[in-house]
Amino acid sequence: MSTESGSQTGAVRAAIHTVGLTKYYGKQLGIEDVDLDVQEGEVFGFLGPNGAGKSTTIRTILDEIRPTSGSATILGMDTRADSVEIRKHIGYIPGDLALYPSLTGMDTLQYFGNMRGGVDWSYVDELVERLDSDLSRKVGDLSTGNRQKVGVIQAFMHRPELLIMDEPTAGLDPLMQREFQKMVGEVSAEGRTVFLSSHTLSEVQRVADRVGIIRNGRLITVESVADLRSKSMRQVEFVLDSPADAAVFQSVEGVRNVIVEGNHIEMSFGGDMGELLTTATEQYGVADIKTDEADLEEIFLTYYHEDDEAEEDRS
Repeated sequence: MSTESGSQTGAVRAAIHTVGLTKYYGKQLGIEDVDLDVQEGEVFGFLGPNGAGKSTTIRTILDEIRPTSGSATILGMDTRADSVEIRKHIGYIPGDLALYPSLTGMDTLQYFGNMRGGVDWSYVDELVERLDSDLSRKVGDLSTGNRQKVGVIQAFMHRPELLIMDEPTAGLDPLMQREFQKMVGEVSAEGRTVFLSSHTLSEVQRVADRVGIIRNGRLITVESVADLRSKSMRQVEFVLDSPADAAVFQSVEGVRNVIVEGNHIEMSFGGDMGELLTTATEQYGVADIKTDEADLEEIFLTYYHEDDEAEEDRS
């Protein structure tokens, strides 16, 4: 199933463009018929559980593995014919980050900096400080999170036109994850492009403009973050200033499974949060509110169910 594919004609060049991208490992499906456009200047989230095909898509796009069929371009360049030139314009964090264990963090950054013909070391120093990274120790002696920091720095350090990152915050603590998100926002504000693969919906929602969801090697939807949020169910609990009437909230589109106990009310909700808050505040006044967003698995199940129904209809 292809979604929101298109040609590269027009004023905006696609940072990443794939047509029918397919990869089989023998008889085992990796990805199939992935048609995707990531526009220059956007932050694109690529979502899927482990094993869905995220890393295979990235590795095929980057010509680390050859597709069974289909094609891809990066910044208008063919990923096979121009793979060396493409490396000059991108920053990359693989999902299975492997660095030379005997090199220190600084040795590693100098190695990558020299490969790229030199970098602005004042900017590198800024990244090191922001991520609180210790570059004096050998990479092999670092924790997973501290190795990941080195990987993040090497991807950002030359200010690439396109950042391709596969689970980039793996092992980072919440404070460093927030700093990473700020860095992504700055890249986007400069008009550069970010392709961010993750299985964590909350991470992607904070930074992405659009998201693609992949299931069993097939791209099943491309949505704006706003549209994705509007479709996701969340649990909402209010403590109101006066006893609640369930019917008042049941009249709000997207409300389900309302439970009322005096001033306390909880529900499942999949609509416009602004409308729900307006209803609560105007009708009762709100003393407290708690929301738990639907986790990624629940949203996947929604799309997977819709996709299964569509396949049944076609058959």
